[in-house]
Amino acid sequence: MAKKQALGRGLGALLSDASTDVTSTLGVAQANSAVVGNIAMLKISKIKANPFNPRIEFDKEGLTELASSIKELGIIQPLTVRKLGNDKYQIISGERRYRASQVAGLTEVPAYIRIANDQAMLEMALVENIQRRDLNPMEIAFSYKRLVDECDLTQEELADRVGKKRSSTSNYLRLLNLPAEIQNALKEKIISFGHARTLIALDDEEVQSYIFDMIVIEKLSVRKVEELVKETKEAQKATPEKKSTSKKEDALSFSQQKFKDDLVSLLNSKVKVKPGNNGGGNLVIPFKSEGDLERIMKIIDA
Repeated sequence: MAKKQALGRGLGALLSDASTDVTSTLGVAQANSAVVGNIAMLKISKIKANPFNPRIEFDKEGLTELASSIKELGIIQPLTVRKLGNDKYQIISGERRYRASQVAGLTEVPAYIRIANDQAMLEMALVENIQRRDLNPMEIAFSYKRLVDECDLTQEELADRVGKKRSSTSNYLRLLNLPAEIQNALKEKIISFGHARTLIALDDEEVQSYIFDMIVIEKLSVRKVEELVKETKEAQKATPEKKSTSKKEDALSFSQQKFKDDLVSLLNSKVKVKPGNNGGGNLVIPFKSEGDLERIMKIIDA
């Protein structure tokens, strides 16, 4: 069995190898357009976003502010890209700067050009973004899920690769088992990671949703939620319920989970996805009233 490529070395280490830097070996015509430090000026139209970027959402206000700064001062830190062929490039790091440059109306951006395969691209994107303080917990959870699924890692190997404790990576992965409405609230900072981490100790989605509603309505602290969860688990032990025979939604694949999450955000409804056999299944979109149904239908028909 082939040895898995080691991850978690740090973006600086991955990019410091001169053998992967093709900027310094550009042709004469390209070299003439380069600036100090072997940085090439690339047309924005030739650059593609990074499909491995764990960052899913970009704050519009923040992009606008960065675009204004770029108009005034230019791009201070160049992008890092990889060459795809046919004069096309793909971002390794700097997608936020790339997007803000588009908003600012730039046609060219400064960039280092590197050689990297898909495995290295995924690692670089994760190493750069997972360390960011503004990356929301769900983006981190999806990033870990991608490493597990796409790099075929066990949870122990995942923890070793990203330099985190096994319990920490496990807690993030377990966030993906929470009801979509709670995941969405975590992304939108309606609740904290501490609230969500406490809720994953419960197995019943209805109970999770009930306590979640209490958190939002009564603005409960994490400490109070921990007490509620402890009391709930003790009560469940005292009155054991029959095991449900229905298939749990934690059996969803990565793509199914992502589609469900997107639908919850779009429709603002507690969407349920029940996987079946051979890739099929059922999609349930509940509504509270005829007016709510009409609202959902308008969104779908739009």
